[in-house]
Amino acid sequence: MPAQIIETNKTPFEKIAIDPVTLDIIENALRNARIEMDATLVRTAMSPGIREQGDAFPLIADPAGKMIVGQFGSFIDGFLKGFEGTIEDGDMIFLSDPYSCDGAVSHSNDWLVLLPIFKDGRLIAYTAMFGHQSDIGGSVPGSMPIGASSIFEEGVRIPPVKIWKKGEYNDDLMKLVMHQTRKPDWCQADLNALIASCRVASKRVLEMAERFGDDVYVSATQELLARNHRAMKALLLQAVGESPVSFEDYLCDDGKGFGPYKIKCSMWREGEKVILDFDGTDPQSAASINFLLNENMFKMFFGIYMIMVFDPQILFNDGFYDLIEVRIPKGSLLKPQFPAALSGRTHALGRIFDILGGLLGQGSPEFLNAAGFSSSPHLFYSGWDNREATKGDWFQLFQIGFGGIPGRPLGDGPDGHSLWPGFTNVPNEFLERYFPMRIERYSTEPDSGGAGLHRGGNGIRMSYRFLADGNIAIHDDRWFVPPWGVNGGHPGKRARKILEKADGTTQIVGNKIEDVPVEEGDMLHFITWGGGGWGDPLKRDPDLVGLEIRQGLVTPEGAKDYGVVADADGVIDADATQALRAEMTANRGELALFDYGPGIETLRANCLEETGLPAPQQPLWQDHATHQAEAAE
Repeated sequence: MPAQIIETNKTPFEKIAIDPVTLDIIENALRNARIEMDATLVRTAMSPGIREQGDAFPLIADPAGKMIVGQFGSFIDGFLKGFEGTIEDGDMIFLSDPYSCDGAVSHSNDWLVLLPIFKDGRLIAYTAMFGHQSDIGGSVPGSMPIGASSIFEEGVRIPPVKIWKKGEYNDDLMKLVMHQTRKPDWCQADLNALIASCRVASKRVLEMAERFGDDVYVSATQELLARNHRAMKALLLQAVGESPVSFEDYLCDDGKGFGPYKIKCSMWREGEKVILDFDGTDPQSAASINFLLNENMFKMFFGIYMIMVFDPQILFNDGFYDLIEVRIPKGSLLKPQFPAALSGRTHALGRIFDILGGLLGQGSPEFLNAAGFSSSPHLFYSGWDNREATKGDWFQLFQIGFGGIPGRPLGDGPDGHSLWPGFTNVPNEFLERYFPMRIERYSTEPDSGGAGLHRGGNGIRMSYRFLADGNIAIHDDRWFVPPWGVNGGHPGKRARKILEKADGTTQIVGNKIEDVPVEEGDMLHFITWGGGGWGDPLKRDPDLVGLEIRQGLVTPEGAKDYGVVADADGVIDADATQALRAEMTANRGELALFDYGPGIETLRANCLEETGLPAPQQPLWQDHATHQAEAAE
């Protein structure tokens, strides 16, 4: 039974014609309210992941739950279908369990607060915010166990409950939830920040409705949705053909020695509707890399990508959803069956954007992006502090790292940038002040971006010197399957992690590992993947390559991928460059639309030699339906 909305005023909103000036004012007021939500959050939260990096996502929606402004798309529809209760004035909903909201949040670390906004007895809007909690209990610090085989190992699961009910705060519920986490001070502050952000948005919506009138406000939100629908309809008719195109990419491994895992998507248009079908995607994993992909969330990903590539002026919202149909096979990596583990879903989430780039660019190579959105690298470091002022205190770091953004039609990919535009790095000064560590190097990794007319963004190298004994965990991908290049561009370099012990010995460590002991004086070199290159690298301006040598972005050896001969100071040998480019042009053949690098079996054969790590083994698929039936018996 779906949620029941309790309204004391049953008068329907009247549809009002909105003049352009009023629409523009309300649209920008909503944009500003969303920005104010973010500002409130980062000034109130305590965890580095939210306060410093901004790992949280706001939205403001209409009375039906359709997002008007936001980033991740509306998850309210999935919530309303699964919430068997009432929604009344003074209520606020709190949840974190992905299975209870059809993947509206995709792992239990994301805590969601949802506030229905009532005015004069009528539901006039919703606002919501979710953010990643640095610890929610479970088997490992950080609550993202790589070795998990079910969601029960990943910390507290919160079904949709009322944190506020008719204006009364549920203090006992909060005591129960906070009792599960290793960092209750952070979690409580972060939750309060989510609540405060929603309260701010509610206040702004009510101010707009009071100023313009309820009917004008609601009619304006419907016009914003309708405007987006019209724009996306024209864009889809132009960019998506009726003949199916397909694209596939791979997650490198699952952290348990198996991989790679294929994600495949096919796209075509039937009349005005675009079909996105994930048939051919591998079955769900027995490990934690599954991604419970909400169909509406993927529609928003698709819409954002379309808008950013083809028409960045469009304000994206949920107005276009009926123009897209998403099909995801049950039991697949993107629609795992309960109680599959989900905490490591970040790799599949990132790979979705690479796949969208490969799909949408096939019909318009001039708009094609290379690969590089790929993943969201994580580092965890925990233990007991040994510094004088904080001696004996428990410390726990969760930090998101950045890789190389892909080469693009309009230019080079940014070096060491986040998948999400709003994310920022944790300042090194913050890390060194609050954790027993020293950052000895933070730089781009030269030559890691794929060569091209437009270079792929370089990955980064962060060298962490640990000043206290503890344990680390790493979540990253693109260490086995490289980020592909396009239109003649080369693949980006792969990720790697090197642990340098205090005694001077070094070891290559995996990109999905946990519970690795480190000692005072050890140093971790955390090196991320680069983005793929775009276009013919032999057409890149040699003087630009020379400049990048001087800037430390390209080495003289790496310059040869562009057919450029230069010394360590970036001084170009023009005659040698001309000769090298002529030789490379004569020997390379026709440029490929996609350059994936070696095939999977070649990567397996060369893995140990090239990466220092054993190759992942072919996954063994389980029949989850049969397994669940046997368990029920």
